[in-house]
Amino acid sequence: TRYCVVPEAAKQVEKVATAMEVNVEKVVRLQADLVVATSLTSPETVTTLKKMGLKVEVFPQPRSYKEICSQFISLASLLGKADRADSIVAASKERLNALHSKHTPTFHPTVFMEIGTKPLFTAIGGTFLDDFITQLGGSNIAYNATSGLYSREEVLRQNPDIIIIVTMGIAGQEEKKRWKQFTGLKAVQNHSVFIVDSYQLCSPTPVSFVDGLEKVDNLIKQHQKNIQRE
Repeated sequence: TRYCVVPEAAKQVEKVATAMEVNVEKVVRLQADLVVATSLTSPETVTTLKKMGLKVEVFPQPRSYKEICSQFISLASLLGKADRADSIVAASKERLNALHSKHTPTFHPTVFMEIGTKPLFTAIGGTFLDDFITQLGGSNIAYNATSGLYSREEVLRQNPDIIIIVTMGIAGQEEKKRWKQFTGLKAVQNHSVFIVDSYQLCSPTPVSFVDGLEKVDNLIKQHQKNIQRE
């Protein structure tokens, strides 16, 4: 898709989709051996591609690190690389266990993770994005929300210690300026409104999930240093 980060050797590979819309004609013309669809792919598109004789596998949005690992292994099995995937997952779990073992969660800041701006959208409980907040001691203010749609007024009411804006480019800086207008927010007062590249958190593999968890952990530690300096 045009949102994928690809290695230099694959720069000439044709782009056949956005995150949600697939150019069916291109996919059929390329005669892919395997089409990997997500829960963002419309069922109509999946049905059409299957009718055209293509092998299509749908991977729903993973809800946890455990599901990220299981999907990774399932995809590898389809590619004949199951043994390689098993070793990658095992190494990832070792890193995760090591991160947990050296971390004593005595500090539990409240966190709002913004993953969409117009409308405001956040990570709720039961998602892998919530894992980034809660696995190492943070408290997600939207954990009990039934929908990711959130209001700015509700964020102000709950007054989180930390705001993490997950986006790319200038949009993140503009959103950070918007939050900083609310000088009563603890996150603003403590200089704890952070921006994280969406590719680091929103498209995790077993390996990059641990990288993302370390990133969020470092932000929480930075927040702790900020309030100690105040």
